[in-house]
Amino acid sequence: MSAVPTRASMNVPLLDLKAQYADIRADVDAAVRSVMESARFIGGPEVSSLEEEVARYSQSAHGIACASGTDALLLSLWALGVGPGDEVITSAYSFFASAGTIANHGATPVFVDIDPRTYNLDPHRLEAAFTPRTKAVMAVHLFGQCADMTAIRAICDQHRVFLIEDAAQAIGSEWEGRRAGSMSDFGCFSFFPSKNLGGAGDGGMIVTQNPEHAEKLRLLREHGARPKYYHSVVGTNSRLDALQAAILRVKLRHLDRWSEARARNAALYDPLFEGSRVARPYHDPRARHIYNQYAIRVAKRDELRKHLSERGIGTEIYYPVPLHLQKCFAMLGHRAGDMPQSEAAANETLALPIYPELSEDQIRYVAASVREFTDL
Repeated sequence: MSAVPTRASMNVPLLDLKAQYADIRADVDAAVRSVMESARFIGGPEVSSLEEEVARYSQSAHGIACASGTDALLLSLWALGVGPGDEVITSAYSFFASAGTIANHGATPVFVDIDPRTYNLDPHRLEAAFTPRTKAVMAVHLFGQCADMTAIRAICDQHRVFLIEDAAQAIGSEWEGRRAGSMSDFGCFSFFPSKNLGGAGDGGMIVTQNPEHAEKLRLLREHGARPKYYHSVVGTNSRLDALQAAILRVKLRHLDRWSEARARNAALYDPLFEGSRVARPYHDPRARHIYNQYAIRVAKRDELRKHLSERGIGTEIYYPVPLHLQKCFAMLGHRAGDMPQSEAAANETLALPIYPELSEDQIRYVAASVREFTDL
């Protein structure tokens, strides 16, 4: 076993995309060059091939590429006819797009508190959130682990409402053997560069089992035009560039290898925090966890983050303010204490480096630096 590196000898960023690129440089450069030489920058075979490959990877019948993960959610809600007067239930603890896209359509986000172990929407609290105005539920798969889709799906079916998976952080994760995105009306992915499958800019994808839903999404993402310049509905411009698609196709071939490396890194971290005051990420035995984040939970989180920064270790807070307490949703009337589990997570969680290219020495250095603070 190698010695833990000293503070002066080690720097560990939260994410190292340069290391990832170095590993696949030749294939990425060739893919980009091929698109440049073809001069087909919008649509074309790279985009359609990526749609087919992501759909197949996600155990879904159809893939619809779009401009971002946020647009994936927006288009899905649009296709379901969500609008003013409707309510959409979602998690109180997530990236802003989960709730922002609901509000963008003039609907009302209805927040549900989380399971404190997984940080996902707590299905035991879901039933009480339904009203006659509920149009859909948006279940978020946070940090790379699926929500309890068996329970959530059953409740949605009972109430006959639509179900959307916000799987922006969870491509390739599974619940009871089923892939994220395949267990609902729409599964929404983000290809933001920091994701497990990240592009060289923004990008997104929607997967669905329903051919009619897929056709509607394709129409909406291209101004509602078919054929060109003939508009049956008012849509928008939300296309994925061919350059992004080409890069993502290369990366998709490596995704399982990278996800397995993240899981190995998590398995290295876990025993290093044994017996400490650090709460490690919970891995539900029914799930395949892809560790988009490795989020620990500690007291004095902000002080710990400063301590780690001084030792050259990158961290991130996902997310410092839960959605029900965001200023833009003040009109909903929520107060501190309404969602205690979400509020506690917002105050106590800290994401550590977990990217595939981390060395064992780096992981040991990060864990030792955490414990240097928490064991005092």
